[in-house]
Amino acid sequence: MKKLRFHLLGLAHLITHRSNSTCAYTQKIIKLAKMIKKYGHTVYFYGVAGSELDCDEVVSISNQEILSCTYNEYDQTKEFYKHDPKDLAHQTFNQNTIQAIKARQQERDILLCTMGNYQKPIADEVRLLTVESGIGYSGVFASHRVFESYAWMHYVYGLIRQDDGVWYDAVIPNYFDPLDFPFQSEKEDYLLYLGRIIGRKGVQVASEVAKATGNQLYVVGQGSLDNPGEHLNLSSEKHLKYFPAVGPQERGELLKKAKAVLMPTYYLEPFGGVNVEAQLCGTPVITSDWGAFPETVLHGLTGFRCRVFEEFCWAVKNIHQIRPSNCREWAEKNYSMERVGKMYEEYFRRISKLFEQGWYQPNEERDQLDWLNRYYPRERV
Repeated sequence: MKKLRFHLLGLAHLITHRSNSTCAYTQKIIKLAKMIKKYGHTVYFYGVAGSELDCDEVVSISNQEILSCTYNEYDQTKEFYKHDPKDLAHQTFNQNTIQAIKARQQERDILLCTMGNYQKPIADEVRLLTVESGIGYSGVFASHRVFESYAWMHYVYGLIRQDDGVWYDAVIPNYFDPLDFPFQSEKEDYLLYLGRIIGRKGVQVASEVAKATGNQLYVVGQGSLDNPGEHLNLSSEKHLKYFPAVGPQERGELLKKAKAVLMPTYYLEPFGGVNVEAQLCGTPVITSDWGAFPETVLHGLTGFRCRVFEEFCWAVKNIHQIRPSNCREWAEKNYSMERVGKMYEEYFRRISKLFEQGWYQPNEERDQLDWLNRYYPRERV
């Protein structure tokens, strides 16, 4: 098969590096490049100097000096990432990326935008076939879009008042390297909340559930236990243990040892990658029952989805019913880079037909249509 050529955009406000493990966008970019390269395609990456990922060329568009000038120095383990599409870092990134792509682009190249409207000025200027490659945000603009979940695709369609489906959109879930998340069947005696410490993520609910069930809760992430703006006042709670955001290795250690991960998110979670990371470690999850969770959490098999407080408490008390092996099997078979890479390859091959006959183009080489298959654990409860 003919190999394809991609121009993959990094983030203007962060170095694209494995060490920035708290930024889901960054990690998705790194792994997307690796999946594309596995199929032999050409990938040009555009990002901040110091970025590391598998590609044919890392084009340094910006540098740490520009980031420091734009955002000053701040503790990214405790403070939320700073970014604004009108700031110096983004304006510099867009201008330099446009020139760099124009120097490299060919007629049938594909542009992969990873941060929605922030990167629209680049797409408008270079005029390549543009795909938003992993949409977990609402600011969409491209004609071709990959969403993280069906829940989020339909939510965005509603926002933009789109009543019909789009043939060249797709749902492809987030993807993970199982080696980053070691499996452990024997758990320690704590619950875990891992993510931004904000009200809409449900940290207050997680705290109340842990307290009501007599459990210690580890709270790990950017933010503060005391934050009037988020209506949080948790630092005096004796059952909580706080950690700033941790690196990839510590993340895996915390996840694999927890007896359950609590994710009582209020908003419609586009994906909620922590729940799959936990399941890869053999750790069950307890989540709200909306957003992407009905797609990613098998109720009663890899965790529990809840609607009211007593259901969350019951789930914690009965979490021993969940087999760690089922969690691992479900997550690895459906969300590993090996699995999801095949979905992206199918999607990109479909998109590339737009350079030829498009929707009606025959494909005599097809011998399966497995890209949407889901694989379930062998041990069913």
